[in-house]
Amino acid sequence: MNRLAGAASPYLLQHRANPVDWWEWGEGAFAEAKRSKRPVLLSIGYAACHWCHVMAHESFEDPATAAVMNELFVNIKVDREERPDIDHVYMSALHSLGEQGGWPLTMFLTPEGDAFWGGTYFPPEPRHGRPSLQGVLRQIAAIYRQEPERILHNATAIRKALAQMEGVALAEAGEPDLAHLASQIAGAFDPIDGGLKGAPKFPNAGLIELLWRQGTREPAAAGSRDAATLTLQRMARGGIHDHLGGGFARYAVDARWLVPHFEKMLYDNAQLLPLYALEAKRSGDVLALEAAEGIVAWLEREMLLPEGAFAASLDADSEGEEGKYYVWNRSDVDALLGAEAGALIARHYDIAPGGNWEGVSILNRLDTPDPDSADALRLSKLKDALFAERTKRIPPARDDKILADWNGLMIAALARASGLLDRPAWLELSERAYRFVAELMADGEGVAHSYRLGRRITPGFALDHAAMIDAALALHDATLSQNYLDDARRWSAHLWQHYRDPQTGLLSMTPADSRSLPVIPRPTHDDAVPNALGVHAGNLLRLAGKTGSADHRERADAFLAAALRAAARAPMAHGSVLNAYDLARNGVEIVLAGTERSALHAAARRLPYTTTIITDVPDPHSLPADHPVAAMLRLAGDGAAFICFEGRCLPPVTDPNQLADALADRR
Repeated sequence: MNRLAGAASPYLLQHRANPVDWWEWGEGAFAEAKRSKRPVLLSIGYAACHWCHVMAHESFEDPATAAVMNELFVNIKVDREERPDIDHVYMSALHSLGEQGGWPLTMFLTPEGDAFWGGTYFPPEPRHGRPSLQGVLRQIAAIYRQEPERILHNATAIRKALAQMEGVALAEAGEPDLAHLASQIAGAFDPIDGGLKGAPKFPNAGLIELLWRQGTREPAAAGSRDAATLTLQRMARGGIHDHLGGGFARYAVDARWLVPHFEKMLYDNAQLLPLYALEAKRSGDVLALEAAEGIVAWLEREMLLPEGAFAASLDADSEGEEGKYYVWNRSDVDALLGAEAGALIARHYDIAPGGNWEGVSILNRLDTPDPDSADALRLSKLKDALFAERTKRIPPARDDKILADWNGLMIAALARASGLLDRPAWLELSERAYRFVAELMADGEGVAHSYRLGRRITPGFALDHAAMIDAALALHDATLSQNYLDDARRWSAHLWQHYRDPQTGLLSMTPADSRSLPVIPRPTHDDAVPNALGVHAGNLLRLAGKTGSADHRERADAFLAAALRAAARAPMAHGSVLNAYDLARNGVEIVLAGTERSALHAAARRLPYTTTIITDVPDPHSLPADHPVAAMLRLAGDGAAFICFEGRCLPPVTDPNQLADALADRR
C-alpha cells in the first residue's frame, strides 16, 4: 500500500495498491519535490470516471510505468470532487495551453506548484496520434533537467494566463432581455431531439430551466417552452434515462440521448428532479412524473447512506466494462420472460436481436410506440422482472463520500418537488439529509465540503454554502420552521464575509485568504453544477423577500448587478444567474398571515417555486413597518395569503383553491 491507504476519498483509495508512490495534495509533497529537485506529476480524476480507470489499469498498475514515475517525479493524486478548486486551476492551466480538457487530467508542475505542461489521458503505447505515457514522462523530465529556462518560461506564461482568466472581466451592460435570450437559446436547441445541437449531449439544466420559465410565463414565448419540454421528453425517453432503476446518467455520447456515459451523478439528478416535477405539475405529463418518481426511487435505493445524506456517484463500469450492468441481450430477455412477453417489452424498449449499441441493447423509448393502458400495466410488471434480474449482477461501485454542495442541491430539489407533487415522504428525506450536513459537517459558522468515515475536507467552497443556503430556504418554504431561515442567514453572512471579492463584488471559489494555489479561483460560469454566483443571487433575493430586511435587499441588488455584469459576455454559460434575474424581475411574495394558514401554505407550495417566495408572518410585528403588507394584516382574519410584487400587494386570498388563479390574474 502506498500513502493513499490513509485517504478518505474512495477515488484515492482505488489507487492505494498502485506501485506508484502517490502523495495526497499537501505541503509534504511539494517539500519532497523541492528536496529531491524533481518536478511534480499531478493526476486528477474521480471515482465514476471511465477513462480514469482505463489509465489506472494500463499505467498506474504497471510496475514498469510506476518505476519511471517514481524515479523522475513526485506524484500527486487528487479527487476532483473532493478538491474542485485544484481541478479548476489546473484545468484552466491546460486550457491556457490550447488543449481541450477532460479527465483524467495529467499536469506537470514545478516544486512551487506552477504548471508548465499537461494533457489528459495518455496511453501505455503510442496510439491514434497520442504519445505514450512513458515517453512523455522521460521527455518532460529531460527538459526539466536540461532546459530550466524553458520550464520557467512556460510556468510564468501559464501563471500570467491564469491570473488573467481569474480576473473576471466585467462587462458594462444593461439588464438582459430575457425574452430575446430565451429565443436565442431555443434556436440553439436541437428541434428533433432537444438539448444543444450535436454530440455529446449534456442536460444543461440551467438553460432548460431558463427556457421553461420564459415559455410558461409568456404565451408569445411558446417556442422557448417547447424547446425545454422537448428536451425533457427526449431525455426521459432516451438511454440516458435508466428505465428500470430510475435516475439519469451524466450525459449521452451521441446526439439522440441514446448512448449514455453510464456514470450516475448526484448533482445531475438533483438538477433534473425539480424540472420534471415542474413539468409534471404544469402539464400532467405521465412521462415527466415517472422521471421524477424514478429519480427519487433511485436516490432512496442506491444513494441514501446510513447517515441520512446522499452518496456522490455510481461508477460507469462494472466487471471492467462500461455499462455492463445496464445493457441487455434479446436472447436473455426472452429466456427470462418468455418469447411473447420478451417480444412485448422489446417492441416498446428497443431491445433488438442485434442490439442498438455494440451488440447489446440500451433500453430506450426514443422511437418506440407508447403502450395502451393494458400493455402499460403489463410492461410495468415485466420491467420489475428485468430489474429484479439486474440486481443479481455485480453493480457499479459507489462513491460514498458526502459532498455538501451536491447534497444541498438534492435537498432543495426534494423539498420543492415534494410540494409540487404532494409527496410528504420526499420532504422527510430532504430534512434528514439536511440535518446531517448542517450538524455533522458544520465548520464554525460555515460548512465543510466533504465527509467520509468521520473525516472532513475543510473549509467548504462557495457552492457548498450557496447550495446549503438554497436548501435551507427551500425547507423553510416547505415547513415554515424558523431554524432553517436562521441557518440561511448565518451561512449567507459567512459567505459574504469570507468568499466575496470586494473589488468585483463576486464570489471566489475558496475563502478570500486562501494561498495554497497559484491563483484564487473565481469562476462565474455554470459547469456540470450551477455556479455559486447564480445560486446565491437567488438566495439573497429570497432572503430579502422572507425577512423584509433592507440590508438583505441592498445586498441582493448589489450582488445581482455584479453577477449580471459577469454574465453579460457569455449569457449561455450563466443560466443560473439569468434564472436569478428572472426571479428579481418576475418574482412574487406569497405572504401567509393569520392563525389558520396551513391550507394556504400547502396551496402556495403547489405553485412553481421558480418565481414565488413564501413569507410567513406568524407575528404581525415581525414585518418592517414599511413592508407593503404590514398595513393590510388586519384583513388577514383567521388566515389569508397576500400576493405582493413591485412594492404592492393584492387583496387577501382566503380560499386555498383560489390562490393559483389569483396569481395568474395578477398579470
